[in-house]
Amino acid sequence: MVHPFCKYPDGTEAVFSNIRKNDEGIETVWICFERPKVYGFDTIIFELPSYNIIEKGGNYTEEEIAMFKTVVERGAPSFFEWARKGGMNIA
Repeated sequence: MVHPFCKYPDGTEAVFSNIRKNDEGIETVWICFERPKVYGFDTIIFELPSYNIIEKGGNYTEEEIAMFKTVVERGAPSFFEWARKGGMNIA
């Protein structure tokens, strides 16, 4: 399951996953940034706690990717907390 995080002015939507375990048994959270295009999407998915990019497609610029990585790095503790709670639960 994924949970909404934010939507950027260019149409990029950011979502994060529930906590899952990787092959080594480490808890992970995926943060996905995706922007609709005429034919498909621009997509980049980061995995926490490694901060690795696990999927990249489309035409995000290096500057956009760097900004998304900063969001992921600064928000890592919150992403784990929200994933444990089943979303952000903003009223």
